[in-house]
Amino acid sequence: MLVFWNERLVFLATPKTGSTAIEVALESLATVSIQRPPELKHSPATPYQRFLRPYLNRASSAQFEAVALMREPVDWLGSWYRFRRRDAVANQPNSTRDLSFSDFVEAYLRPERPPFANVGAQSTFLCRDGVLGVDRLFRYEDIDSFVNFLEERLNCEVILPRLNVSPKGDLTLDTELRARLQEALSADYALYDAIPQTDPSPVS
Repeated sequence: MLVFWNERLVFLATPKTGSTAIEVALESLATVSIQRPPELKHSPATPYQRFLRPYLNRASSAQFEAVALMREPVDWLGSWYRFRRRDAVANQPNSTRDLSFSDFVEAYLRPERPPFANVGAQSTFLCRDGVLGVDRLFRYEDIDSFVNFLEERLNCEVILPRLNVSPKGDLTLDTELRARLQEALSADYALYDAIPQTDPSPVS
């Protein structure tokens, strides 16, 4: 999470949407940068809305604007699957090293998910009580629009490094399993499909 005091801007780091590269690129410009532990780096919209936003607004006598990125939902899960295939977590409960993506998805669809598939959902991260908890939401796949927004808002050039890249992996799903997954992720798709692909306007 990054807070830009003078610009009245907060960046919430949705997991698996390039947040590490964004934070490395912008940390020197931020008034507050929280990059560890992961629980604070990836603070969701709910605690931001309940605690941090009221505090910032009162302290500054102005309204802060929160922005975040969202990834295509199946691709987002695929990124988690690939990330957990890396050598650093081999033989740990959250490793997917010996699993296919289909195995991972089947586990994700269970009522009680095993540790390796317990990754939540983007809609849960981004919403509070079912309502979008950020002011502007950008598509990860249209990150150029997000960079353009940042450059205009922060009045500087933004160059994102390539960091935290997940290992490659086959993300093939059969038609039936993909349909089940998309139904399970219906809240995520409703949120994702509502995002303009270029120059998003504030979301109420």
